[in-house]
Amino acid sequence: MNAPLPSNTAYPAASPAAPAAAGDGISAALQMLFAAAVGITVINLFATQTLIAPIAAALGLDARLSGMVAMLPQLGYAAGLILLVPLADLLENRRLIVSLLACCALALAAATVSISGWLFLLAIFLAGSASSAIQIMVPLAALMAPETHRGRVVGNVMSGLMLGILLSRPLASLLVDLGGWRLLYLVLALSVALVAATLSRTLPRRQPAAGLSYLALIKSLWQLLLSQPVLRRRALTAALAMATFSLFWTAVALLLTQAPFHLDQRHIALFALAGAAGAIAAPLAGRIGDRGWTRPAGHAAHLTMIAALLLAGVAGSGWGGFTVAAHPWLAIAMLVLAAIGLDAGVTTDQTLGRRAINLLQPEARGRLNGLFVGIFFVGGALGAASAALAWVHGGWTAVCLLGIAYAVATLVIGVLQKH
Repeated sequence: MNAPLPSNTAYPAASPAAPAAAGDGISAALQMLFAAAVGITVINLFATQTLIAPIAAALGLDARLSGMVAMLPQLGYAAGLILLVPLADLLENRRLIVSLLACCALALAAATVSISGWLFLLAIFLAGSASSAIQIMVPLAALMAPETHRGRVVGNVMSGLMLGILLSRPLASLLVDLGGWRLLYLVLALSVALVAATLSRTLPRRQPAAGLSYLALIKSLWQLLLSQPVLRRRALTAALAMATFSLFWTAVALLLTQAPFHLDQRHIALFALAGAAGAIAAPLAGRIGDRGWTRPAGHAAHLTMIAALLLAGVAGSGWGGFTVAAHPWLAIAMLVLAAIGLDAGVTTDQTLGRRAINLLQPEARGRLNGLFVGIFFVGGALGAASAALAWVHGGWTAVCLLGIAYAVATLVIGVLQKH
């Protein structure tokens, strides 16, 4: 068992199972482990979004409840951010992370064998709640790095998180195609269990300084939000960027199934896989932030999002005189480029925002990250909900115009930010 380490200092990975620390205070191998852990854990929050129909049919869920298959993992995650993540400022972090991941694996296993719709819904809600361990891992990785390299480390870990989000849908489609939705949950349960076992042997211990009680920690969330202008502004831009991201990815599958594309689920999975290339922006954004170029990098990210949506409008709605029906494969190629650009812009915004959050109060890092991520997940829910409305009332053109509005608002708020 590793000895406890100070709560507010940067430290190396002290476990014998971990590689020797690199010069920046956390080894490259441990950064990769953090990235893999958060990437694997986040998959269950998004994987079911394209599987509502087969799961509802198999479990006999009423049509009015089928939408909960996609909603409850993220609702559980939001609950975990508020109720569980603040424990990182109270309890020893390694034990907390491993315990939450073990609970997540058990809940996913319960979902695998569920024959009752209500039991399945409860299981995925609990798995989503326990997945909030992600937001304890990311600030722990940041704490282990010195301030001069903190953006780089956060970016490296965030690349795993974004890859997990982007790959969740194609991975789910491929596993369901191979063996059904129960195979997907079995693979997720085993993967998260493996992550928990690995982290129990490799993470250093971090015991927060004794301070507030759990109830006081929960009550302090509102005060933190009021007292930290950097948190408010960064969370707002992240929420708008996430709304743009969710809007695009919710509606693009609808576009690609229609004429002139007529793509099936397997080809849509490949499209999503190609779009995941935008996650490479996370480590680059972290390094840029460490060099003090946060503001220009943020503006470039927001402009990239706007450009990506303009390109998506050309490819999907024929803006600028482009004839989509005459060049469907060229249109798909442009949509892939738009997806990569949009994902890169959103990833950069979130990485820079998370770096700024992790430079605030060390003793409140768990609560600050919980608030930051909770707010931008609200933005994601807004984007998904507004995508359906935009599609019904104006098709792909309305989706792109609304996305541009979100991205422009993100740019304007970013320009007004001082940090």
